[in-house]
Amino acid sequence: MNIYSLANTLLFQLDAETAHDVTLKGLNLAQKAGVFHLYPAPIVCQPRQVMGITFPNAVGLAAGLDKNGAAIDAMASLGFGFIEVGTVTPRPQPGNPKPRLFRVKQAQGIINRFGFNNVGVDHLIENVKRAQYKGILGINIGKNFDTPMENAVDDYLICMQKSYAHATYITVNISSPNTKNLRALQEKSALSQLLLTLKAEQNKLANQHGRYVPIALKIAPDLAIEQVNEIGDLLLEHKIDGVIATNTTLSRDGVQGMEHAEETGGLSGGPVREKSTLVIQQLSQRLQGTLPIIGVGGILSGADAVEKVASGASLVQVYSGLIYKGPQLIRDICKALG
Repeated sequence: MNIYSLANTLLFQLDAETAHDVTLKGLNLAQKAGVFHLYPAPIVCQPRQVMGITFPNAVGLAAGLDKNGAAIDAMASLGFGFIEVGTVTPRPQPGNPKPRLFRVKQAQGIINRFGFNNVGVDHLIENVKRAQYKGILGINIGKNFDTPMENAVDDYLICMQKSYAHATYITVNISSPNTKNLRALQEKSALSQLLLTLKAEQNKLANQHGRYVPIALKIAPDLAIEQVNEIGDLLLEHKIDGVIATNTTLSRDGVQGMEHAEETGGLSGGPVREKSTLVIQQLSQRLQGTLPIIGVGGILSGADAVEKVASGASLVQVYSGLIYKGPQLIRDICKALG
């Protein structure tokens, strides 16, 4: 049994959120102690040029695992080509009541209803500034739960303004199922207005800072093809730089009757793989290579990552797969993608 298998066996004895917190603290301690230097570096994929950025390899950490940017250096030590932190909101918020994180072990899935629990954008930026990591960093932004929907754009603007100088790219999260009505921002008129406003702010900030920071939009897997096409058209119309497909699903297809499957929240991991891949395929067909797609959702093996890329993704991200498979998954994906 390798070190990760042993650690995972012990962690899976804890409730899911406690295990999550212990893992982040343990990774930080291991990184500071130089433990990661004892292991061979991950196989390096060919660099990818996406959104005008050179990614050293195609495997990224998805948002949600390190919401507050508290373990950036430790995550970097695992060999990721890029790291995305957040989702972060303008003001700190506790999120939904516990328990709010559940393993669906039979399907290698995870259900969360965190509700954007985070320490706020100012604290996250301080963590980013303290980190030694100089690689590709995405900052994922959202709205506070108590901000009225008609004022949602203000929250995104605040986070964008504060993150801009410190991010390699910024992800606009309108697809979490755990903030009331957030997914309504995916509807055509609301999304068009949001993207119009954010694009204007991006241009202003680019002039102000003397550097262009791309914007990516993160969308849900629970979209009809007509909605996917609408979103694709709006991304092109407003000259958004990329799209991340997908977030977690509200569907319970394939996990009915399994332990914790009926908990409310977004389901990630193995059960979302096919839905995510289908959205990527639909987006790819609509966008015709004019805008890059980052594929995330149910990547538990190198073959799963190859499937995402074959469907139209330029890069991939992992979260649940890392929980179930450990850091070896990064090596496996890099080897599979070449």
